[in-house]
Amino acid sequence: MRQSNLFTKTKKEIPADETSKNAELLIRGGFIYKEMAGVYSYLPLGLRVLKKIESIIREEMNAVGGVEMKTSVLQSKEIWEKTNRWDDNEVDIWFKTKLKNGGEVGLSWSNEEDFASILKQYVSSYKDLPLYLYDFKDILRNEVRSKSGILRGREFYWKALYSFSRDETEHNDFYEKMKIAYQNVFKRAGIGHVTYLTFASGGAFSKYSHEFQTITSAGEDTIYVSEDKAIAVNKEVMGDEVLASLGLEKDKLAEHRAIEVGNIFTLGTGKPDALGLFYTDKNGEKKPVFMGSYGIGLGRLMGTIVETLADDRGIIWPESVAPFKVHLLALGEGEEVLKKAEEVYKKLSNKFEVLFDDRKDLSAGEKFADADLLGIPYRVVISERSIKEKGVELKKRAEEKGRVVSLEELLDLLVPSH
Repeated sequence: MRQSNLFTKTKKEIPADETSKNAELLIRGGFIYKEMAGVYSYLPLGLRVLKKIESIIREEMNAVGGVEMKTSVLQSKEIWEKTNRWDDNEVDIWFKTKLKNGGEVGLSWSNEEDFASILKQYVSSYKDLPLYLYDFKDILRNEVRSKSGILRGREFYWKALYSFSRDETEHNDFYEKMKIAYQNVFKRAGIGHVTYLTFASGGAFSKYSHEFQTITSAGEDTIYVSEDKAIAVNKEVMGDEVLASLGLEKDKLAEHRAIEVGNIFTLGTGKPDALGLFYTDKNGEKKPVFMGSYGIGLGRLMGTIVETLADDRGIIWPESVAPFKVHLLALGEGEEVLKKAEEVYKKLSNKFEVLFDDRKDLSAGEKFADADLLGIPYRVVISERSIKEKGVELKKRAEEKGRVVSLEELLDLLVPSH
């Protein structure tokens, strides 16, 4: 992509109504656009990041046997009434609307009931199970307060997987696989080193759950981390009973602020019972399906990456989720520089995703500042100096200084080693 064709522009000023680092940097960099409090549009650069995150999650879900589908945003009142979660006294974050021909529908704030209702048409025997179904979709929650940029919104994009097992033992086997799959997601997204499996409350879903919490000063949760066991406990469930069950001692735990980037729940048989999702076992006995729920907010993960890894100059994207691998800058408007930059752009684009800063009438300082803000992993500069030295200047985003290398050496350096 040529930066001159990118309709978004970087901004120097900090948005007046944003206090979080992720919103400030993502808006200034042209990754997102704020529609209203808690609602953001993803612009071309932001969408590229979101799709990279989606791809990582999809690969890890498929690796454990997940099957992708797509469910509707409009939700049937009758289905949710069966589990008593249509009542605003039970769930107070619904967006609801009236149909023109009569009746009321809700807009998805979660998806357990919908998946279970669909499976009633397809599951009848133990031979039909287990099933691990997931989708990516927009979720809407009528929060009283929306804050922290894309970490907590009224509209957000998530992945939810639901497991449907024959019994608790079968469910537990898959649940352990999902713990590893989620750890793989966060490792691949560049924040695995500061993300912990965390024992927590199940909220509206179950008594207890497991969260994945990323340590950062921007976090809204307090967790207590055991470095030895690589697990943590959320402050909201901290107590002797919980600590004893996990084999932890409070005085050996470190307190941190953290952001929840994912969660997994054991749901059990309550919703299948209420919705009539049963199967017949080998002995001909009718039994309810045993459910689990596994969620990740993609925007929240994107915002957490920014909060965790950014420096005072801007964003630092891990290569796995960066909108482009290489940011190519042409400095100066001399014919030789422009010709060389075009040549390098064509060669790089054959192998890598490249954002080419071909904009005119900008100083080197302005281009460097924009490159730091956008946070693309590798910066390659073509200038009169680099041409004289018969190469290009290469610098990683997190490094202070670059170095001149030949084009052949550049191509070799950009290929990841295994």
